[in-house]
Amino acid sequence: MAFFSNLHHLSDWALLFLRIGVGAIFLVHGSQKWAMWRRQPSAQMPAGLLSLLKVLSIAEPLGGLAMVAGLLTQLAAAGFAVVMLGAIRLKATQMHKGFSGDNGWEFELLVLTAAVALFFIGAGGFSLDRLLLNL
Repeated sequence: MAFFSNLHHLSDWALLFLRIGVGAIFLVHGSQKWAMWRRQPSAQMPAGLLSLLKVLSIAEPLGGLAMVAGLLTQLAAAGFAVVMLGAIRLKATQMHKGFSGDNGWEFELLVLTAAVALFFIGAGGFSLDRLLLNL
């Protein structure tokens, strides 16, 4: 048990890995939305949803880069948490998807949990937040 009680000194590394993982998710998912700029509103994609996806196609990759660098991490994490709450709401209420199974919302809950943790804990020592902002 002494092994586990001594791992806390590696928390900056753990936060770095968590930031890289969350940042990579939003870099990829945000860049996948770039195709929305070529679409026109339709019955399947109303203008309001299309506009939201266009905003997310910019905000998610920028937030992902900031998260990986550890710059304004808590602000990015708060934004990611809001995005994930919206994604869970969409899947659960409008798409009628369950927690698990085909296109469930368990992945969104996991990302939400990671974003909330980063919001409260911060970026850690290996970050621009620590270097530039002393956070």
